[in-house]
Amino acid sequence: MANQKDEFLTELCAGVLPIWARHLTASRSQSEVAVQQMLKAFADLNPHIGLAERQAQQITDALSQTNDGITSLAQACEQELAPLLNDPSTSAHAKLALERVIAMVRRAVDALEKIAKPFSQETHLVAEHVERMYIGFQYQDRVSQMVSLLIKDIARLQDALLMKDAQQTDLAAWLKRLESEYAMAEQHDNHGAKQHSDMPAKNEAPTFF
Repeated sequence: MANQKDEFLTELCAGVLPIWARHLTASRSQSEVAVQQMLKAFADLNPHIGLAERQAQQITDALSQTNDGITSLAQACEQELAPLLNDPSTSAHAKLALERVIAMVRRAVDALEKIAKPFSQETHLVAEHVERMYIGFQYQDRVSQMVSLLIKDIARLQDALLMKDAQQTDLAAWLKRLESEYAMAEQHDNHGAKQHSDMPAKNEAPTFF
């Protein structure tokens, strides 16, 4: 009965493990293609984001409080027109017109500031989101490496079940060899059933290949 059970389990594993390996291989391949396409799209987007950031900075500089900044335009206009406004010979009608011109300049400067500041902030936020997405894509590389190692180990197990592996090893030796091929802390933690975080702490750079 024991031999019959062993034969059944060997046949079952020999038939199932190759299917698992093929599914894992297909999943890994498809995810890599998808991520590569998304990385290409973001790589094409990056120059535009960089240009938008530079333009936003240029607008911010143009709106600065320096003498060359546009926000000083209203003040400069007032200074230039002050002599005319204070001149007794200037008619009331002309003074009213000058005051209207100054008011229009102020409104124009205020409108430019209200338009430019959100643009600069949104551009910066978009750049931050894209950077986080890149990090997310890089995590796929870690998953791909983990899956690749599992596929390799499944193939080894299949060879062992079918007695194709001349170097038969016990469980301890098998696990030691498997662990020796790990490249990430998560793999060692999972191997020893340790608790670990799925994502690194804030501001902690993940380990990539």
